Amino acid sequence: MASAVLTINSRNYGAWSLRGWLLAKFAGIDFEVRVVAPDDPSARAEILLLSSSILVPSLEHDGAAVWDTLAIAEYLNEIAPAAGLLPADRITRAHCRAICGEMHSGFASLRAALPMNLRARWPGFRIWARAKADIDRVTAIWRECLTTYGGPYLFGRRSMADAMYAPVATRFVTYDVKLDRTCADYVERIVAMPEMVEWTAAARGEPDAIEELEVEF
Repeated sequence: MASAVLTINSRNYGAWSLRGWLLAKFAGIDFEVRVVAPDDPSARAEILLLSSSILVPSLEHDGAAVWDTLAIAEYLNEIAPAAGLLPADRITRAHCRAICGEMHSGFASLRAALPMNLRARWPGFRIWARAKADIDRVTAIWRECLTTYGGPYLFGRRSMADAMYAPVATRFVTYDVKLDRTCADYVERIVAMPEMVEWTAAARGEPDAIEELEVEF
């Protein structure tokens, strides 16, 4: 029997669910998945960015109930420190927390204009200016981290930062975002991870579609 339960919503559209699932996978804990259907009103509101709070994913483990992806990451780092979700060095750890916090609270234009949709491909998608500014900031973060820490992931080995930015990598594939070689290689590395391959295959098998996120706009 699994020692933890992770509640998620849609695999195809649920960027926050993907982050929580990757964090649990990276931590190496034994967990089972509970899925809230995308047509559930609260789940739908979260996916469409209409909710005042994000309560999925949530993790239940050993009497603890944790929601909010950053809180889940910190909790998993406490119970599985050897997994290295946060870097060992104090200054590097601070940098990791800072860029994860920026992803957690920022990039609203990117989220709105390029919603996660793993099943879709829109070549030549036209990106509006505010979203382009967010893309420029994300890629600047990636280049700085990959240069400073030597890759192949943002802080060398896989960390909470890679889980936090993984849904953005999928957006860049979905919407055919043009990237420099460093960032393009990083996207390829993320989407090729076994965990991402597993998640994407499950997303393609989901029967439910959210019409608002299937419109090419």
